[in-house]
Formats: sequence, C-alpha cells, structure tokens
Amino acid sequence: MEIGPILSALRRHKLAAGLLVLEIAVACAILCNAVFMIRQRLAEMQVHTGLAENGLVWLMTDGVSGDDATPVTERNLVALRGIAGVQSAVTVVSLPLSNNSMNFNPSMDVDGTKHGPNAQLMLGSPGYLQTLGLKLVEGRDFDADEYAGMEVWLPQSSSMIVTRALAGRLWPGKDALGQVFWIGKRRFQVIGVVDHMVRGELRGTASEYVALFAARPASALSALYVLRTDPASRDRVLRQAADKLMALNPQMLINDKGTYTGLRDHYFAGDRAMAWLLATVCVALLVVTALGIGGLASFWVAQRRKQIGVRRAIGATRRDILRYFQTENFLIVTGGVVLGMALAYAINLLLMAHYELPRLPASYFPIGALALWTIGQLAVLGPALRASRVPPVVATRSV
Repeated sequence: MEIGPILSALRRHKLAAGLLVLEIAVACAILCNAVFMIRQRLAEMQVHTGLAENGLVWLMTDGVSGDDATPVTERNLVALRGIAGVQSAVTVVSLPLSNNSMNFNPSMDVDGTKHGPNAQLMLGSPGYLQTLGLKLVEGRDFDADEYAGMEVWLPQSSSMIVTRALAGRLWPGKDALGQVFWIGKRRFQVIGVVDHMVRGELRGTASEYVALFAARPASALSALYVLRTDPASRDRVLRQAADKLMALNPQMLINDKGTYTGLRDHYFAGDRAMAWLLATVCVALLVVTALGIGGLASFWVAQRRKQIGVRRAIGATRRDILRYFQTENFLIVTGGVVLGMALAYAINLLLMAHYELPRLPASYFPIGALALWTIGQLAVLGPALRASRVPPVVATRSV
C-alpha cells in the first residue's frame, strides 16, 4: 500500500484529521495515567496487614467511670473471653487501616540530634500479638512483667517490638535485637521483630513503620476491644460481646463495632469508588474516540464515493479499498498516540508534583497505544467495508 496518496488525501482534510489526532492524543494521555492510577489503587487495596483478619472483631467503647478504669477493663476482658467461640480478647489503642494512630519520631541518640522516620506507636494488653495474629520472626514476646502502666502517653516498660520494615530503616544491615532509640527522654530497647504490620493509615514506603509496646488494659475512659474467634462465628460473637459489655457496664457507650474485614472494606471504600470512576472514564473515552473515528470514516466514505468507484473501475479490489481506509486510520491513530505519549508524560509529572503519584512506567505507553490502535481499526472497519462494497458501475455512473 502506497503511503504517499494517503498522506496527500489527509493534507486536504487537515482540520478534520488534526482534530481527530488531538482527540486520540487526549484519550491516550488520560488512558495511560488512569490505568496506572487504577493499578495503583488495586495494588494498595491488596495490602497485607499482618493480622489474622478473618477471625477478628472489635468494639470501641466509651463511658467507663472512675479515676482508674483498669480493673473495669480487666473484668470486661475476662467476661469477653468467656463467650463461646472467643479464643482471646485484648485491648489496643488502634488497628491497622483504622485511620487512627499515635505517631512519633524516634531519636537515635540521647541528645535528640539525629531522628528516625515517623512511625506509629502501637499499645496493647497482654497477649495482643497472638490475638492479632502477628508473626514474631526474631527475639521474644513481652513478658508479663513488661505489661505495666502508662506515663502520660508512653508505657512505663522500656521494651519494644518493631516491624521488620522499621528495623531495616533504622538499623540497616544490623541485628535489630538490643538496638535502642529514644522518644523524648525515654529510652526503649528492641526485644523482638515482627514480620509484618501496617499503620492505621497507609503512608507509602513508611506504611510498615510500627513499634509495638506493652501496657496494662487501658486506664482511660475508652477502650478498643479486639476479639479473636472462628471466622464462622464472628457475627454471633460480635453481638454477644456488645450485649455482655452493656450488661456489665450500663453507663458504657459502644461507639462503634464490627469485623476487621468490614473495617478494611471501609478504609478502601474511597479507593474502590475512585477505581470504578477511573474505569468508567476510560471506557467513556474509548467509546467517544471510537465514535469519532467511525463518524469521520463514514463521512469520508460518503465524500469519496466517486473516487472509490474510479479506483474500483480501474482494477482496485475490495481488499485494496478496505486496506486503504484501515491504513489511513492507522496513520491518524499513530499520530495521536505519539502526541498522546508526550502528553501522558507531562500529566504524570504534574500528578507527581502535586499528588505524590509515582512515575508512570514506560510499559503503560504501549498498552495505551495498542488499545487505541485496536479501537481505531475496529471503529473504521464498518465504514471501510461499506466502501469496499461500492459497485464500480454505480459509483462511476455520475462521473
């Protein structure tokens, strides 16, 4: 197929061809970035929290009276453990993906001249590592003596357990066991390392920077109770736990409760909605682009009816006519794709600067190009087939 005549014909329709190239370029740019953002959202939604998610239920309470609610909380825990199917029950200050966390910046020396990255402080009552399902890969768990009281918002015990990610960030290439850091003037020492745990809110590469501490059941006016049970019993256990707490503490308020899988779904509700929205935008863009390509091709077929008839009369086959329109469309789409790739890169730079989106991988460019080439060829196929069926006699009768 000679490309010269096709380019010559396109030069006579510069405005229409230029607008179509611009439409394809915009579609390519948005498609590449939207697919990348969808992929990022879906990957984030698959994050591994490190917990035994399917077996956990939780209740957030408020309203326990008294200067020290620890005895009341301990009594409540004993009662919750007595519910059929409950394997363990503890209190914690927050849960991964709960949108609630206590954060701190560790000092790497006593003078506070060198600081580590922002991390989450996790507190729990005896047995909370096992209840949550955290996997200890180095060192040991907290001893009973290390579950002590609190000094303001810090535990009295100086022992801590860190995630593997935080250990690698604070002491790269070193054994984390026995290492220390300071929070304010308080010195804490690593006694263990857990394999994996994420924060109350995801923060990119810092999402797994968590330090775990031991404390007696919360001596505040509120508590977050976490129960581990068989997945099949979660709903029943949750109902019975709420009834049990209200029966023991008539003045107590249960602010919220649910399964951990429900909490996780709630955390990613916005991401799911965004992914669906972006997917809808992608489909709409492809449909509009296909309609634009098909509409322009149909218009050109009607305009070139005489030319098609002449070509058929001098020996062009149906396949030649079909190939002509498909080649013409391929050239237009290719021009739009090339311009669209540059535009996609510029949009990604803007998103990186203002929304902390990662750099768009080069692999997304051929994906966008292939999608638009496919859409273009399918959209032009109908008009091209109609053109190939124009009879030479009918087409040349008006010449």
